Amino acid sequence: MESEPFNFLERMLITPSPSGYEAPVQSLVREYAAQFADNVETDFHGNVIAGVQTSGKTRVMMAGHCDQIGLLVTQIDEMGFIRCQTIGGWDPVQLVGQKMSIWTKNGEIPAVISRKPIHLLTDAERKAAIQLKDLWLDIGAKDQPEAKKLVQIGDPVTLQLGMQKMQNNLVFGPKMDDTTGVWVVIEAARRYSEMDKKNCAVYAVSTVQEEIGLRGARTSAYGIDPQIGIAVDVTHATDCPTIDRGERGEVFLGRGPVIYRGPNMNPKVVDRLIEVAEQNKIPYQLAALGRAAPNDSNAIQTTRAGVAAGLVAVPNRYMHSAVETVSLDDCDHAATLLAKFLHSIQDKDDFRPGM
Repeated sequence: MESEPFNFLERMLITPSPSGYEAPVQSLVREYAAQFADNVETDFHGNVIAGVQTSGKTRVMMAGHCDQIGLLVTQIDEMGFIRCQTIGGWDPVQLVGQKMSIWTKNGEIPAVISRKPIHLLTDAERKAAIQLKDLWLDIGAKDQPEAKKLVQIGDPVTLQLGMQKMQNNLVFGPKMDDTTGVWVVIEAARRYSEMDKKNCAVYAVSTVQEEIGLRGARTSAYGIDPQIGIAVDVTHATDCPTIDRGERGEVFLGRGPVIYRGPNMNPKVVDRLIEVAEQNKIPYQLAALGRAAPNDSNAIQTTRAGVAAGLVAVPNRYMHSAVETVSLDDCDHAATLLAKFLHSIQDKDDFRPGM
């Protein structure tokens, strides 16, 4: 992976973007996309849309959601401890003992999140499932007035952000979902912008509020009105203990992006993605999904009169945790696959099923 695109990924991974609070990371996306896009726009919902060759006949939308799961400050008690509600889907077990960041109007406030120590738990408490109501944030404030000078109700909270490298070009951090997808669609648009004989109009979108209902994909797709729309998100890697590959399929880190098949995906888009991958010797994996996808491809497919939708995914171990793990090689291959897919589209192509 080239140094500048990699630096862009790394910068996004250390920038907070809980659903509804995506503005900081969207500023980075605008800044980076402006280097190659014909135009970069931000809609009233907060989606950032980078256009390349927008005069093309066929409009293609690529979407990666920039929002991450997080917490939201709901109460500051008399001792200065802070209670929260969730933004998006959390397993509370993942929060116990974590280093956290509260993002205030004056910047980051470090915090820890914890619960009663195991020594003090009753037998019933030890056996019970951990619940968010039993956890609290501690910023080190001596009392409520001091805490309220620093933190407001409604401030967003994230796990402490960052990225660490592992063996075999793997990296981990708390917001690979779906910073990697944003990187893929923006990088694919950049690579497409450098190609000769571009036919289709491309709109690479960093969407907002996917984690709370696929909201940004719905509004941005309505505005763009594409004929083809491809979502790039993470998917569960199954190459680790306790996951049933018979049930979940075989998805391995480092073996390439995942091309999904199923009713949420247009068969002609799927076939073209596979064809492009094989022609260009891009490693890929296949996965099946028999229902509406729980990601942006769902919203894109059913926008307006319908869109020829596709789903390309980056394998991710330990989703919605502090240690989400992906392969940089998979990200790079996904960007290449999409750029080549865009370049393959001709004005005569008809992506209507059965036509």
